[in-house]
Amino acid sequence: VKETEANLVIVDHQLSGVQARNLEKAIGCSVLDRTQLILDIFAQRAQTHEGQLQVELAQLLDNYSRMVGAWQGSLSRQGGGIGTRGPGEKAIEVDRRVIRKRIAKIRKELEDVRQNRSLHRSYRRRNQVPSCALIGYTNSGKSTLLNALTNAQVYTENKLFATLDPTTRKVYLPEGPPATLTDTVGFIRKLPTKLIEAFKATLEEAAEAEVLLHVVDLSSPQMDVQMKVVDDLIQEFQWDKKPIIHVFNKIDAAPPGKAFKVQAFPRVFVSAVTGEGIPQLKRLLADTIKSTVEEVQLFFPKAEEFKIYELGRETHIMKQEPASTGTVCYAYLTPTLMTKWREYLVKTQVPDTDTTEESSG
Repeated sequence: VKETEANLVIVDHQLSGVQARNLEKAIGCSVLDRTQLILDIFAQRAQTHEGQLQVELAQLLDNYSRMVGAWQGSLSRQGGGIGTRGPGEKAIEVDRRVIRKRIAKIRKELEDVRQNRSLHRSYRRRNQVPSCALIGYTNSGKSTLLNALTNAQVYTENKLFATLDPTTRKVYLPEGPPATLTDTVGFIRKLPTKLIEAFKATLEEAAEAEVLLHVVDLSSPQMDVQMKVVDDLIQEFQWDKKPIIHVFNKIDAAPPGKAFKVQAFPRVFVSAVTGEGIPQLKRLLADTIKSTVEEVQLFFPKAEEFKIYELGRETHIMKQEPASTGTVCYAYLTPTLMTKWREYLVKTQVPDTDTTEESSG
């Protein structure tokens, strides 16, 4: 510190409040540990009200465990003589009580956010809309990939934790119905437990997704370490039962030949910036979720051909064939859409019990 004239020391480890205080006394300048540094970065990146609440909660949880000897162990101003109310409580206890109240208030607000997201997910489940989530190490290009796949305009920048709030957009696949794609906060080595608790509502988006896209920075020298960090967190969060597509991003910036050393499957190599590999990724994503849909044939009389436009907004129409009395469409339908468009199905997949009973009668 003397040689560099530094005024701040950052320790790549988690320190207790006592350890940080003792180090500051011994070194003579401020000391931050790994968790505090990450939380400071999060605080700079938080843009939305929800993101700011999540960061504040994580900081409060971290500060609460570090509070030692606040105000030099001073007491409140209540007197300690005969006839007075005693020495009172220590100022540190007052501070802790204020923090506990604020933590409870933030948790209540974040619970409202979680319930609101849960309603949106239940709506998508009712309509059988396939849901996918982008997960991966921080700064692997998830937000840029979301923009490339969905034409979204979410904020992107080449820096750590540029995304703190999940963003969900509709992605149109070459074969099959539209799906939703959610961008999530990036992971990092030795992820602080306070962050996991504070960002619980955000992580639920990935937990509820049917397909996970593990985005990997192919150009990073630490690619293998970063992949292991994410794989370990997938195991910890018990997401390993979901279909996972490994998306190796930034192939345009990766060293030549590095793609041949990749062992993960299923996989696809893309560049979210140049668009290379995006069509292949969409086809692989469509094949992965195709098990939840079924290919059907529908017939629309001429008087109702206007409904083909509505069908095209809900699913992908693979082919249309004009007929003498109307139009035949070939499309992929989810079970819910099968029920909605049942009267136009040329070959009904689910037997109509009412019609069967009338015929037998």
